[in-house]
Amino acid sequence: MANQWFETVAVAQERAKRRIPSSVYGALIAGAEAGISMNDNTTAFDQLGFRPITAGQPAERRMETTIMGQPASMPVMISPTGVQAVHPDGEVAVARAAAARGIPMALSSFGSKPVEDVCAVNSQTFFQIYWAGDRDSMVARMERAKAAGAVGMILTLDWSFSHGRDWGSPHIPQSMAIKELLPHIGEVLARPRWLATWLRRGTIPMLGVPNFVTDNSKPPPFFEAYGTWMMTPPPTWEDVAWLRAQWDGPFLVKGIARADEARRAVDAGVTAISVSNHGGNNVDSAPASVRTLPEIADAVGGDVQVLLDGGIRRGSDVVKALALGADAVLIGRAYLWGLAANGQAGVENVLDVIRAGMDATMRGIGVGAIGDLTRADVVIPDGFCPPRIS
Repeated sequence: MANQWFETVAVAQERAKRRIPSSVYGALIAGAEAGISMNDNTTAFDQLGFRPITAGQPAERRMETTIMGQPASMPVMISPTGVQAVHPDGEVAVARAAAARGIPMALSSFGSKPVEDVCAVNSQTFFQIYWAGDRDSMVARMERAKAAGAVGMILTLDWSFSHGRDWGSPHIPQSMAIKELLPHIGEVLARPRWLATWLRRGTIPMLGVPNFVTDNSKPPPFFEAYGTWMMTPPPTWEDVAWLRAQWDGPFLVKGIARADEARRAVDAGVTAISVSNHGGNNVDSAPASVRTLPEIADAVGGDVQVLLDGGIRRGSDVVKALALGADAVLIGRAYLWGLAANGQAGVENVLDVIRAGMDATMRGIGVGAIGDLTRADVVIPDGFCPPRIS
């Protein structure tokens, strides 16, 4: 068998593209409308520079930290993403990889594997929830996660339900019925290695969401759960405070893009926030997460942990985010490409790539510990950050 190791996330993405059906790959790279925000998430990191040093570089670099009370070997956390049909092991493979590399895992309530299975292989699992359904059902899902061993809660709020994409949205079957699957037969047969991986396990990709129910009953189809989420009136900050009060551990709100809302989140009692535009799937033309990070970190960085989600492809991106005020980052597409390319080993490969990139960057700029990073280590171009919102 050919060597499946890859040295950059870009190579993992290319291998994922060649391995999985085109509609599955299309779902991984999808962004809202024209994809302006999605593309800006990575472009913004490219616009930031470093000030390297020539001599006196630290012999060792320290990256260990604590993320929402959980020890981590580096300031990186697995971001919650929906149904992971890119590989039969899905979120369980990701959780194992995260545990093997000593970082926390976040499981989506739209994940394809039960929270019990994920917590069983990673004791640092956070459960992600949407404001969907009535209050009793939300509390019941949280209680199920706690019983399974989840150590924290993530409430995702950044989503506008925009379906229009200039390049077209990938067709996702609403069920595994024959009539729904027929349009996909050609693209599946064109990826025989991917198909063989599933056949060897004696299973097929499932589109149910087992964590949307409150027990071990039959999971609802993805689009049924998605419809419930869409039809639930958006929460107020008072609702967020109420939901936070139902959980007695770490609680992160994901989707903050403004300093004034970051302060509202602090007032609601959260212990952490994630600066995020949902990977470019919220309101298109919203700025890249890293552009709004400095303003938000200045506003609330002393009160809660500040994480960043969106556009992380290299270890140097992590270093830039930390220098601009983040305590840690969440990665999404990067690990999904690793999972698609080579299962658990592919996710571990991505995490190793990111760690090595951090190490090389920190050495190059003469910083021996992540806590010593400052904005002076980064070259920020004029106009990089949007005007501040007071």
